Amino acid sequence: MADVILASSTIVRPENVNQSCRTKIHLTPYDLKLLNFAYPQRGLLFSKPDQETHIIPKLKASLSTALEIYFPLAGRLIKIDRPEDNTVSYYVDCDGSGAKFIHAKAELVSIKDFLQPHDSVPNFTRCFFPANDLKSSDGISESLLLLQVTELKDGVFISFGYNHMVADGSSFWNFIHTWSTICLNGSSSHIQPLVLKELFLEGIDYPIHIPVPETKIPQKCEIPSKERVFHFTKKNISDLKAKANEEICPSDLKISSLQAVLAHLWLSIIKQSRLNREEESHIIVAADMRRRLNPPLDMACFGNVTHQAMATATAGEMLDQGLGWAALQINEQVRSLTNESYKTFAETWVRNVKLPLPKISGGPRKAETYLVVTSSPWFEVYDNDFGWGKPIAVRAEPNNGFGVSLVVFRGVEEGSIDVHATIPLSIWSDVLVNLSTVV
Repeated sequence: MADVILASSTIVRPENVNQSCRTKIHLTPYDLKLLNFAYPQRGLLFSKPDQETHIIPKLKASLSTALEIYFPLAGRLIKIDRPEDNTVSYYVDCDGSGAKFIHAKAELVSIKDFLQPHDSVPNFTRCFFPANDLKSSDGISESLLLLQVTELKDGVFISFGYNHMVADGSSFWNFIHTWSTICLNGSSSHIQPLVLKELFLEGIDYPIHIPVPETKIPQKCEIPSKERVFHFTKKNISDLKAKANEEICPSDLKISSLQAVLAHLWLSIIKQSRLNREEESHIIVAADMRRRLNPPLDMACFGNVTHQAMATATAGEMLDQGLGWAALQINEQVRSLTNESYKTFAETWVRNVKLPLPKISGGPRKAETYLVVTSSPWFEVYDNDFGWGKPIAVRAEPNNGFGVSLVVFRGVEEGSIDVHATIPLSIWSDVLVNLSTVV
């Protein structure tokens, strides 16, 4: 375990807070179904800046300015008890309470310790993230945004944890880009005002009432796992995409690069699993719905506007049909995420509110049947320069316990993709080390 020393922990508030114009944000079914889910955590690894840079004061000052623009992240979750019908409801109060900012030091840890051979992930990285074990429901008493800046021997690791009910990956990385730009330029004069997600779902009364029994936190179930970053080069991806499309020919459908990569991962992991041929496997893919809605939303609008597609197949089908068929299952489910399906799900959900479990029940054996894909190679994770250069690596702290976690990032090289994978030890095999180079 790396020695991480806490230097300070403070609350950074927006530069200016107008309490007379406090915004109240109602939460949609898509927000509330994440109530018991963990804060997503991401981190950027940088080379060490010059000592004269004084990064902590600069980061705090620019964060305060960024939070004035992205004011929902400085708010708090409010819970309303409704004993008359044994329900509760939630909303976000944009009260300017602020974000938690942790400054830490790990002066014996180097960049080389982070970037280990074969893209393995060291087991000490968890202590470099600020929101371990926090769930969305904890936003009542905890910050909706937590940040940790850890100074290394020869680098800096800046990590973030955020409440997923308030923002999705697209909104979050827009915030990080805004913060880094303000820190780099020392000004926010060129930053556009925030566009909030509107309550466009018709036929839903807000706030939504959630039965109290649904809010009970399930028992924690940690599944022993191994983390690794799989790096797919532009050529790897091109070969996978060509193979997948060739296998489904003749067809008018086209498999995308990401769908080909995910199908390859799905098929490779099934080959290493203990699943019987008749047992089902599932891959869940998060998708941004902003441009899929009618009318479409502005891509810059802030909030959580994601929906999940789930493809299901038996192990036997996957092994018999191969890469192209697996990619086609993902393609079809993603294409089914339409304006109509988005609104129908929400209207149906409020009539019988059920919060999904954040953990797979059934232990490691059941976890082998689920692959959960989050994040996106479209996010500009490497364009965030706080004033001493762009990141040299990006990492995640996956929530252990929900099957195989696949966090997808854009790679450092143009056209490449990195997948930060957390795989249960029950199906880990050294064969998977070369997974990204075997087509």
